[in-house]
Amino acid sequence: MPPTPSQLEYRMPAEWELHSATWLAWPHNKSSWPGKIELIPDVYVQMVKALHEGEDVHINVNDQAMENKVHEKLFRSGCNMKHVFLHQFPNNDAWIRDHGPIFVTRSLQNKKELAVTDWDFNKWGGKYPPWDLDNIVPEKIAKYLGVPAFRSRMILEGGSIDVNGNGYLLTTESCLLNKNRNPGMTKPEIEEQLKQYLGVSHILWLGDGIIGDDTDGHVDDLSRFVNTNTILTVVEEDPRDENYKVLQDNLKRLSSMKDQDGKAFNIIPLPMPGPVVYQGERLPASYANFYIANKVVLVPTFKNLNDKKALETLQNLFSTRKVVGINATDLIWGLGAFHCLTQQQPAV
Repeated sequence: MPPTPSQLEYRMPAEWELHSATWLAWPHNKSSWPGKIELIPDVYVQMVKALHEGEDVHINVNDQAMENKVHEKLFRSGCNMKHVFLHQFPNNDAWIRDHGPIFVTRSLQNKKELAVTDWDFNKWGGKYPPWDLDNIVPEKIAKYLGVPAFRSRMILEGGSIDVNGNGYLLTTESCLLNKNRNPGMTKPEIEEQLKQYLGVSHILWLGDGIIGDDTDGHVDDLSRFVNTNTILTVVEEDPRDENYKVLQDNLKRLSSMKDQDGKAFNIIPLPMPGPVVYQGERLPASYANFYIANKVVLVPTFKNLNDKKALETLQNLFSTRKVVGINATDLIWGLGAFHCLTQQQPAV
């Protein structure tokens, strides 16, 4: 039996730790944004322009025609293409947080090393076939980077977990324990896989996700570590809202959790934007789906009165980074936002 990443002293760094790059996959699947796909590339341009000033940006495309089109669009938008790299790594959809590699690092003889953990992916419980191209993206990225890839047969999406870089991982029962993911695994077995492949020691379990989330409750729409002992969590203040009870339950769970020093975590509430509805469907709009990069924090906004409060809360927490709010009212029709569309590559 080959050693696991944990046995080799690898760990998953926290998102706020230094990146070498951010990985994206250019949007092309019309069924993800029915009737709105033509609006999504302009949102990507805003993302790339904000990100590439602080780190390299790698973008997966499906073929040469797409590569040419993306290169021209980014160049004409003023991006410095010395910091943007396009790769013909075909994929089924843009949600690289969930199908892409989850990176781990270790320090060996005063040298930091990078590796990829490659989990199985079944498109959120088999909801949207096909996913064959998505499932081999981690292997291709590992080969491109020339780093080891550790393959786990467990189904896991990157958006379903969040780590503090100091041994703690936050996730939800509604997603990881869902029978559409790993029906043959028990909760302790799932915890052990997370520990062995991501180098964590403690798993913190929340309950359910927000209304409209087709991932069965990804944690990146709910609660996020912002430092080793602080968790930001979305709270719905209207008792009549469908999300009120679920988010109050998660808040109660968080309040009882202890950090690595045996102390209660510092819990900071983040407002919800209120219902965002399109074509009669409530969408999973949440300010928690932000992405922490080297110099910026990308935050979805929804033309809501709470946008300002959410941005101010995040700016206070990330004083050394610029918080960039980007209108996500079209993007969220795809049922995800900036954290779902990004994957950080830690610096080594």
